[in-house]
Amino acid sequence: MSGIGIDLTGRKALVTGGSRGIGRAIAIRLAEAGCDVAINYLRSRGPAAETAEAVEKLGRKALLYKVNVARTDRLDGMFDAVREEWGKLDILVSNAASGVIKPAMELTRRHWEWTMDINASALIPLSQHASKLMGDEGGHIIAVSSLGAVRAIPNYAAVGASKAALESLVRHLAVELAPRKIRVNAISAGVVDTDALKHFSNRSELLEESARRTPAGRLTLPEDVADAALFLTSPLADMMIGQTVVVDGGYSITG
Repeated sequence: MSGIGIDLTGRKALVTGGSRGIGRAIAIRLAEAGCDVAINYLRSRGPAAETAEAVEKLGRKALLYKVNVARTDRLDGMFDAVREEWGKLDILVSNAASGVIKPAMELTRRHWEWTMDINASALIPLSQHASKLMGDEGGHIIAVSSLGAVRAIPNYAAVGASKAALESLVRHLAVELAPRKIRVNAISAGVVDTDALKHFSNRSELLEESARRTPAGRLTLPEDVADAALFLTSPLADMMIGQTVVVDGGYSITG
């Protein structure tokens, strides 16, 4: 899919955690539809630069910003740079995520706070900054969640709780920002084979079992999630406000 029929030419987007996996796929999909894309990353510049190169090969502009989105005191610089470069922002995709994969009985307060800060709490300052750059035409804010928000997954207590909090924040932000024509929604991805799964000791078994249980007959791909993001940033989704769209090939309805 190349975004045919959805024209976002001239729009400016910021994708956090945009260097790889789902973030990378979303950045490229938005660029295919006409967006210039700012790519936020935390650690390795190399993969982020590769995403930027892919965006530029599509004839779009790409910007790179290394910022830990959990550090609210560091966000001013990134959004100031976007303002200076583009003067506005039309789309924010809050995709950056991390977290501690441990049983709940082994979690420390530090584990909990780190996971909540980057996965859920960061959405508030990101949205505050982004909304100031969205003009009278409004804009779109999308948060990337996971099925752990509503399902109990082994060793996923902290991350699952943070994703549940994220989806709740999406609903509250959606109500507050809708009068300003800013549409806030979330995408809940199914089991996607990304770097995040490397932290699971049972990764291979998880992938095999998930593929077997998915009615669509295959795992969800980052590009599947990117397609949903493109839809949510288009006029076709103008009346979708505060929703969590599940993209999992039917995995979550099989019990």
